[in-house]
Amino acid sequence: MTALIELNGVRKTFAFRKGLLQRVVGEVKAVDDVSLAIERGRTLGLVGESGCGKSTLARIVVGLYPPSAGEILFDGERIAGPGMGIDPKLSRRIQIIFQDPYSSLDPRLPVGDSIAEGLVIHGIGDAQSRRKAVLDMLALVGLPPQAADRYPHEFSGGQRQRIGVARALILEPEFLVCDEPTSALDVSVQAQILNLLKRLKAQFNLSMMFISHNLAVVRHIADDVMVMYLGHAVEVAPVHELFAAPRHPYTQALLSATPIADPERRGERIKLAGELPSPLDPPPGCPFHPRCALASDRCKSEVPLMRSVGNARVACHAVEEGRTAKAN
Repeated sequence: MTALIELNGVRKTFAFRKGLLQRVVGEVKAVDDVSLAIERGRTLGLVGESGCGKSTLARIVVGLYPPSAGEILFDGERIAGPGMGIDPKLSRRIQIIFQDPYSSLDPRLPVGDSIAEGLVIHGIGDAQSRRKAVLDMLALVGLPPQAADRYPHEFSGGQRQRIGVARALILEPEFLVCDEPTSALDVSVQAQILNLLKRLKAQFNLSMMFISHNLAVVRHIADDVMVMYLGHAVEVAPVHELFAAPRHPYTQALLSATPIADPERRGERIKLAGELPSPLDPPPGCPFHPRCALASDRCKSEVPLMRSVGNARVACHAVEEGRTAKAN
């Protein structure tokens, strides 16, 4: 099956400035040589520690940041590359739901106007048809029609996130990026939003990129999972295979830290040495080697490439060489 969206060797660097004159003294490699493909109707879960580049990658995909290198293909057509931003007309087909539902809404506008804004920008319909589309979308996400005339501060966090979902879907996109849409919500409300997204995905045949640091959430909603570390993709696998048999030492450590209610199913916690390195001064070779118990001299000098292992793809010299004992 042809991928709906495909990233090839995407990189994103930001200049680091310092001093009164704000001179450039270095660069941050926020995303470093990431390639992925998402087929129609599938959801890719994106996981990793804070600062690993998840949200930056999401903003590149929706056109908020241009890539510094590499390219993005959408439905087989090249839509972004260095010096080439995504065509605004394409925003109808690619939409994003942000992490904070309150700051993503204009507090001065009734939510009905915020939801209809995309229709206005793209010149879709007249005032009457746009009003009907807004009311239909509010009903779809479980909100009453009178919500259209109220302001963001009058809603709870979960209700505001439903408004964010309505605003993203009113343009009938094919691809939806969800940037930690449940992290600011209570657990019970998280479940409601996740179930809403799953229902809407099936109803509209959406393809999705779902970003979260909560592995239990990713396991619930994703078809495939990509694990990122310090701007690099280190493992990509179908969700059930990754949770059943993680291959990369970093993936193993992440999964070992996931709380499990059943005491009989709990495994030994894998504790990583040290802290996440600074993206201003990343280590040579494999970016994970300073914290990995399986690191060899090769890991300290040579960046591992993504290689196929069964249904998964893994960037790890230890896995390639068969040194698969778990880190401790």
